[in-house]
Amino acid sequence: MTDIGAYHTTTTPHEAGFGDYVQLLKPRVMSLVVFTALVGLLVAPVSLHPVEAFAAILFIALGAGASGALNMWWDADIDAVMTRTARRPVPAGKIQAGEALALGLALSGISVVMLALATNLVAAALLAFTIFFYAVVYSMWLKRSTPQNIVIGGAAGAFPPMIGWVSATGSVSVEAALMFALIFMWTPPHFWALALFMKGDYHTAKVPMLTVTHGRKATRVHILVYTLLLVPVAIGAALTSIGGPLTLAVTVALNLWFVIGAFRIWRRDEVVAEADRYAVEKAVFRFSLFYLFLHFAAYLAEGALKSIGFGGW
Repeated sequence: MTDIGAYHTTTTPHEAGFGDYVQLLKPRVMSLVVFTALVGLLVAPVSLHPVEAFAAILFIALGAGASGALNMWWDADIDAVMTRTARRPVPAGKIQAGEALALGLALSGISVVMLALATNLVAAALLAFTIFFYAVVYSMWLKRSTPQNIVIGGAAGAFPPMIGWVSATGSVSVEAALMFALIFMWTPPHFWALALFMKGDYHTAKVPMLTVTHGRKATRVHILVYTLLLVPVAIGAALTSIGGPLTLAVTVALNLWFVIGAFRIWRRDEVVAEADRYAVEKAVFRFSLFYLFLHFAAYLAEGALKSIGFGGW
């Protein structure tokens, strides 16, 4: 990796504030982690005491923040040359690389140990593996070495609902595996849609994203293929104990829209896409955010309905 210290010699000195440290933990990513983990915990067949549940979500969130800090420490060199990430705390010189590393390691240890004490060792082991996978396997290895980086690396973001489920039950189940698979299969088309209109950044940073190594046309094909593969996973989850009529209806509607969007991306001509500033690609990317949120909201709503005697299969 390029010497990160070089980036701080060219930046204006800046005393880090509380907000800078919050940004170091990637709060947007953390919010999605917290929500999916919370859903995994709440739809599990075993209920935790509210204090235990709160502690579990808190320490899962800290683990996600630790992953974000470690990622920003390692990626400071490429973040500095990408428009989308140049203002992050480390490349902007607001927080020193060593501080980011120390905070990431400290939060990793605290989150794993405390989750073990609050829930069980299996959940803590899954959290530890997730942090390792994101910081080492994805950030340090996959991201800079293969166009399949986001495909394999997507596993890191897929673990939170499984960790939430295991925090409550102590074991992995079909439902937990399908929630994991839903996020895992959703991640590639979500990020490739982003890469289609952010290709310049990845070229500049020399990150081998699929758009860089295989071009936009191949990326459009991959988006369609992965979206089609995502459909049976989503429907399969809706047919398990966490699903029901409401979940199935939401799932069918969301996946129909996603497939139509992926098909529109696949049909796009690059000249047309550039002329309209990648409007279709941006629309599909924005929808993909709602896609995941609404799936997990449906699981939560179905669980609430079942608790009052409605919903479920």
